[in-house]
Amino acid sequence: MEQPVVLAVDGNSLVHRSFHAQAQTGQPSWAVRGLLTQLVAAVERVRPALVVVGFDDPEQSLRRERWPSYKANRVDKLETLVEQLLEAAAVLREIGVAVVVPPGLEADDVLASAAAFAPRHGARTVIATSDRDAFALIDCHTHVLRIINGGVDASPTMTAERLVMLLGVRPEQYRDFAALRGDPSDNLPGVRGVGPKLAARLLAEFDSARAAFDDLDAVAARLGAAAARRLAAEGARAAWELNCQVMTMHADLELGLDLGQGAGVLPLAADPVAAAFRARNLTWSAGNAVRVLAEVEPTDAPSVEHAAERQWWRTSSPRRLPPLPTRAAKQRAAVGQLSLF
Repeated sequence: MEQPVVLAVDGNSLVHRSFHAQAQTGQPSWAVRGLLTQLVAAVERVRPALVVVGFDDPEQSLRRERWPSYKANRVDKLETLVEQLLEAAAVLREIGVAVVVPPGLEADDVLASAAAFAPRHGARTVIATSDRDAFALIDCHTHVLRIINGGVDASPTMTAERLVMLLGVRPEQYRDFAALRGDPSDNLPGVRGVGPKLAARLLAEFDSARAAFDDLDAVAARLGAAAARRLAAEGARAAWELNCQVMTMHADLELGLDLGQGAGVLPLAADPVAAAFRARNLTWSAGNAVRVLAEVEPTDAPSVEHAAERQWWRTSSPRRLPPLPTRAAKQRAAVGQLSLF
């Protein structure tokens, strides 16, 4: 029997992306509309059995409480963005999607917990996000649909093989890679002088950053004295260790998911889906949303788009939606190849 798929969506990243890409005045729901549109496209492409969307807790951050420097460089969110994040969670609940806002934690922790939940219940996971942090979750059960410019239809699917081709590291090495490089957007400086290329070379030679820090003589012998000096510099190891701690995701959240019934299980009820889309001036796409999310017009004609992906993603459900538009197919073919960054 083919395995069902859990589609785990990073609500914060997609709302943020839509907010900044489509910023408007006088229309306070533009980012919510963007999220809904992307959700339909992702469901049509992945064909999941269940959809769960994670959001950051807007009131508390356990990471910031423990590490005050984390995201300390960020200005307060605009009021319109805060309102739309709250509205996004509310509308998704209205249409029947599973929404998780973990107390004190972030959407990344929901994604990690969904990726841990799925294989325990005979399922696989596709994570939809615009952030790279989820690359650390890729394995034989989990792929990442990395949302880039052009939306879902133009976005690549990240697998372990593609990650190695792109960055030169395996998924289980990605946290070390990110911690060495640092993340300025989260106010997490990396090891001074260690960029993506050197980080990948270190991990290729020593398998882990810890092994490299523990044997600086070997680093000097294999990669040169300059690389060893960078790791030996004051604060280098401490910066890597701090970043690893902050970047570690919680994979043990109780999400309240059930693949057989309850919130997030497809198909959704048609009336709430149609009402939610029309209420947000998505009148022209409401019919497609009902077709995709509520499956009111099933067909036995399978789509041939993303055939390799769907062989991996496909659920045991008999539903088969019509093929995606030719334009979308061309976009995805052009993406190609491996132009992620």
